[in-house]
Amino acid sequence: MRTIFKHMSGTVFVALFVLTTNVYAADTKAPATDKQMIESAMSAAPAKVAKDATIVAMEADGKMRTLRKGTNGFTCMPDNPATPGPDPMCMDKNAMEWVHAWIAHKPPTPGKIGFMYMLAGGTDASNTDPYATKPEPNNHWIKTGPHVMVVGADASFYAMYPKNADPDTSVPYVMWPGTPYQHLMAPVK
Repeated sequence: MRTIFKHMSGTVFVALFVLTTNVYAADTKAPATDKQMIESAMSAAPAKVAKDATIVAMEADGKMRTLRKGTNGFTCMPDNPATPGPDPMCMDKNAMEWVHAWIAHKPPTPGKIGFMYMLAGGTDASNTDPYATKPEPNNHWIKTGPHVMVVGADASFYAMYPKNADPDTSVPYVMWPGTPYQHLMAPVK
C-alpha cells in the first residue's frame, strides 16, 4: 500500500501519495510537526476551502490521523516528501471515495462525481497505468503542475477531452483513459 501511495499521480491520484509518511522534509528526515503538515495540506486548495477542511495524515504504521477536524466536507493531506514533486491534495467526499476505490483496485461508483485540488502541483506519474511506480518505456510518464481534477464522471463527460497517451499538460486532458479511474486533469497555471 505504501508503494501505491508513493507513486500517486498528479491526481490522487490519483494521489495519491501524500499519505505514506509522517516525514516533512525528505532531505532532513525530520518528523513534521502537526502545524507543518497542516500548512502543507492547506496549500493544496484555495484558502477559503482549506481553512474549513479536515486535515489528515498517515502515520508510519499506515493508520490515518486527523490533525484538524473540518466543517466543509473537504479533506486535505500534506505533501508526501518521498515523492519527487509537491503533491498536497484536497478533495471532496466523492473524490475521497474514488481514491479509496482506486487504492483497493475496485471500480469507483459510476456517476459519483468528485472534485480534487492540487494547487501546489503533482508528482510525476504514468498517464496510462494507474498503478505504475516508475517510468518505463511504454507507460507514458508525464509531469503535472498545479491542477484540479474531476473524478467519477460518466464516460460521456470525458469524451470531449483529449485522451492522448502523451498529452499536452498545459490544457485539460484525461488521465488514465479507458480505465475505471480515468479522470479530468485541468491545469490552473
